[in-house]
Amino acid sequence: MKIIEQYKKINQLIEKASSIFVVGHKDLDLDALGGCLSMYSYVSTKKNEVYVIVDDVRTEKAVSKVIKEVSDTIKFIKGEHAITLKNQGSLLIILDTNKDYLLQNDNLNQAFDNKIVIDHHGEGEGTIHDSLLIIDNEASSTCEMMTEFLKLNNFVIDSYLATILLSGIILDTNNYVLKTDSNTFYYSYYLTTCGAKPTKVQYLLKQDLKKYIKRQKMITNVKIINNIAITKGPQTEIFRREELAKTADTLLFFNKIEASFVVAKIDKDKVGVSARSMGKINVGQILGMLGGGGDVHEAAAKLSNTSVNKVENEILGIIKIL
Repeated sequence: MKIIEQYKKINQLIEKASSIFVVGHKDLDLDALGGCLSMYSYVSTKKNEVYVIVDDVRTEKAVSKVIKEVSDTIKFIKGEHAITLKNQGSLLIILDTNKDYLLQNDNLNQAFDNKIVIDHHGEGEGTIHDSLLIIDNEASSTCEMMTEFLKLNNFVIDSYLATILLSGIILDTNNYVLKTDSNTFYYSYYLTTCGAKPTKVQYLLKQDLKKYIKRQKMITNVKIINNIAITKGPQTEIFRREELAKTADTLLFFNKIEASFVVAKIDKDKVGVSARSMGKINVGQILGMLGGGGDVHEAAAKLSNTSVNKVENEILGIIKIL
């Protein structure tokens, strides 16, 4: 459901709420954070009790920088604190994920009766259906969706927020390579008219050299079957989810690669998979067979009590028969 079809309903729930809590997914990136900050900025013009929930202990450099820059104007709180503050009329607004297990705090979904979900990822196991669920699989990013929402409401986007929103769009499209259409370019242009600064976007999106080298090492182990690339991280190393996603994005740059899968440990007892596709191969359907989810262009899965090698072999078994 596109946000343009539901923006009036969003406003009704915001007006009705006694307090509002905004949250993104675990391991915040600039798309999730940009979505949260833009919603906070919009809602704070209407309500006094508005908060952004962040429980991440460690965040990537760009996210840390932005949080530090806005810490004087944005009310950040922990998930457990939010649960103690909320009441029957409180509203939880979830950005850039629709899965309960990916929220910043595992107890948030059950704690709130009133919820809005705004996301561009496909539905799957853990999707929060007891909410106003707004998913636009065609949108490049949550920041694109929120830019559309703010424009529909004639909200004046300042230069700083415009820059963060543009950063989220560029991040999730991998510099306009993935899931990009005329709307993506239009809203990117619109953000520049609001004062978005491309030089700051470039600065925020700078990569950590050590992490980049670490990801390149994974690519050296790539296997290619039926125009699908699959690689894995060492069983002894733990990666952040966004590192898997960036590696999967990178693999799509190469000739004849239509889809990519990256497998690695994301916790001591959990294996993560990130997948990307140019559109001919439905990676969401493939990872759905492993309990994950997503759509044609991008998907992810998280598996417990297994190994990197076992998950890789399971995926290889599926793609060999495609």
